[in-house]
Amino acid sequence: MNIMKVSESQILDVLRNVNHPSSKTDIVSLNIVQSITISGNEISFSLVFPKPNDPFVSSIKKACVKVIETMVGQEYKVTINENFSTKKLSAEYSALQDVKNIIAVASGKGGVGKSTVAVNLAVALAHTGAKVALLDADVYGPSIPKMFAAENFRPAMIDVNGKEQIQTLEKYGIKAQSIGFFVAAGEATVWRGPMASNALKQVITQTAWGELDYLLIDLPPGTGDIHLTIVQELPITGAVIVSTPQNVALADVIKGISMFKSEKINVPVLGLVENMSWFTPAELPDKKYYIFGKEGCLKLAQELGIPLLGQIPLVQSVCEDGDNGKPTATNPFTIEGKAFANLAENVIAEVERRNANLPPTKKVEITHK
Repeated sequence: MNIMKVSESQILDVLRNVNHPSSKTDIVSLNIVQSITISGNEISFSLVFPKPNDPFVSSIKKACVKVIETMVGQEYKVTINENFSTKKLSAEYSALQDVKNIIAVASGKGGVGKSTVAVNLAVALAHTGAKVALLDADVYGPSIPKMFAAENFRPAMIDVNGKEQIQTLEKYGIKAQSIGFFVAAGEATVWRGPMASNALKQVITQTAWGELDYLLIDLPPGTGDIHLTIVQELPITGAVIVSTPQNVALADVIKGISMFKSEKINVPVLGLVENMSWFTPAELPDKKYYIFGKEGCLKLAQELGIPLLGQIPLVQSVCEDGDNGKPTATNPFTIEGKAFANLAENVIAEVERRNANLPPTKKVEITHK
């Protein structure tokens, strides 16, 4: 068999297609790829990571093998050695470098309880022992201040390793950040698109996130400038889509999923969450009344071939808890608390499956012609 000859520089060019999930650049520019040798049909090289607990070692190795097989040829045997360095990565790697997974929580339309799901999912994830943060990216209608009873919280600037960073609200075992913390309660946020996007970028890159297993991002409903800003600024691990079972909401879900799955954005959809699945009166805890239709998200998930991550009942206490600033998931022993705990378990499983089977998500690069 004739094997196409390749050079070290060609292999480097191929590996530039692999990004570290927490980085703004590819693994070649970050000097992670080292010591390439090519002998016959064998290609070997080392991946030198800056820290021994880097959570993306396995997924990056798989991505390297896949891109070489795709762009060079499957006839080559690829051997990858992994090492760790005490050297720091370049300054370009600094933003959110200690965040393992970034999850977008989105909805096709407003009024489906997306923020309620995002808040309670964050709390339920924290109950598993994970390090969790929540970013309220709904610039024009932030919900986090109200749902955490923190309308008067104003973040201070704190010193982190010699750099000034923005303080987070720490409550219920999670870190929270919101544009709403920087605006007086009741004051309208009147910003044009670019101004809103720039404000959000600053909050993302200057907040003191620290080490996190999961950063959840509560996106505005629909699709728009803020969604584009997020996928340009951050390598999103996956998206969780929230909807009610009714057909009018499901029609918009399909549009939202199409946005994430589009060729330019290409963010994996972890699954659907069906909110307000049924109504259960407090005095009749075993009864289910399907006010918005029955199992609409389950049927859609089956049609689209994506998981249904959870079904959250419509219980009055969920709304009251949000208004009172104490999320329902803080009590995991209620019916609705158990529903959010189950949702958290399913999200963790889907994130692990996604990281094992897919290469790291790349940030979207917009080119203007």
